[in-house]
Amino acid sequence: MNAVKTYFIDVLKNHYVDFKGRATRQQYWMFVLFYFILSIVIGIIGAICGDTVNGILSTLLTLGLFLPSLGIGVRRLHDTDRSGWWYLLILLPFIGGLVLLVFFCLPGTEGENRFNK
Repeated sequence: MNAVKTYFIDVLKNHYVDFKGRATRQQYWMFVLFYFILSIVIGIIGAICGDTVNGILSTLLTLGLFLPSLGIGVRRLHDTDRSGWWYLLILLPFIGGLVLLVFFCLPGTEGENRFNK
């Protein structure tokens, strides 16, 4: 439960639309994991309650976590010493997502880089 506070709720409370600074690999992937788990839970609830409820809950989740997801992705790119503009690669079908996946899996730069606070 402490990991949820540290890696998910902290992002929502303190870094909701924060595009400055850095996010470690662990911070990024733990956020993604909890987002995935929350999506599954909402999918199960939606499947029990019907398609309309599923659509509403999924839309609310997506809209509510869009900016924090974008922010932590940009901060993760900063940790690898890349500009947040690299995130626009997501607009390229298939290839862009693969390139970003590789970037998100790479270790961050040791010590300071140009994106430190």
